[in-house]
Amino acid sequence: MIKNSYSKNQECKLHAGSKVLGKWHRNPYKVIRTLGAGATGTVYLAESAAGLVALKVGTDNMSITSEVNVLKHFSKVQGQVLGPSLLDVDDLVTSGGTFPFYVMEYLRGTEFISYMQSRGSEWLGILMIQLLGDLDRLHSAGWVFGDLKPDNILVIGPPARVRLLDVGGTTLIGRSIKEYTEFYDRGYWGFGSRKAEPSYDLFAVAMIMINCAYPKRFEKQGEKTFEQLKRKVEEQPSLLPYRDVIARALQGKFDDAKVMRKEMMKAISNISSSQQATSKIIKNQTKKRKHKQKKKSSYFIEIFLLASFLLLAYILYLFGQMM
Repeated sequence: MIKNSYSKNQECKLHAGSKVLGKWHRNPYKVIRTLGAGATGTVYLAESAAGLVALKVGTDNMSITSEVNVLKHFSKVQGQVLGPSLLDVDDLVTSGGTFPFYVMEYLRGTEFISYMQSRGSEWLGILMIQLLGDLDRLHSAGWVFGDLKPDNILVIGPPARVRLLDVGGTTLIGRSIKEYTEFYDRGYWGFGSRKAEPSYDLFAVAMIMINCAYPKRFEKQGEKTFEQLKRKVEEQPSLLPYRDVIARALQGKFDDAKVMRKEMMKAISNISSSQQATSKIIKNQTKKRKHKQKKKSSYFIEIFLLASFLLLAYILYLFGQMM
């Protein structure tokens, strides 16, 4: 993006049907509707020559430049696409001033909580393992996602695959978190600072898992927040297999997404082993039941045959007496 005289402390609001023409690249876009708004700007669904795109118009050049840099990293972090692909960066000139904007790939998918509600709790561990793998690659590249929450996670596919959205809160490791949402913020719950470090994102992962069991969320009560969250986890059968992993993430005992991912995989493995053991018990019980039924059936057949034989002998005896 070429340096320009950007409008200060102003917001550029676009309506359905509005046309956007980049000042430098001259690529045209037509706004369809608003997708979302944040502290650094508004994202719109728009038509382009190549199809549907997500277009974000910002209010601050530095914030937009930072997000563009993150998207460039997202485009290919260790061979894996983490978020939407960056397609264009330009400026929009309006009567109210000049505003920076960038254009991303428009991802079609389902918001995370909605996907979980439609698919069931067995998908929780699988998708969390994917998310932790993405976070590990992001952290290795020197960034923390920051404002990690279900609204910023999309499930695309099939096959089901998580993708990260809205990089406005993504922060370089070591700096202060730029954006956060209270429910997923460890500072709000009193579990640590808002310093950008891997454990900050991993706390949010634990809260996302809890959020899946409590879609409407809840507020903290008093100072004993760990006891409150622990109780919430133990009250939900879907979270019990992951309670140890969640507890460690809440307490900041994971400082590496790779380690938390391994623990999640162990938890899923334990679920699988438990299910197999239960299945074996049920199978054995069914076999015993069938065997008993078979023995019982055989016993009844023997009695029936014996009774039939005695009846036939009695009939023959009466027939002989009549002769």
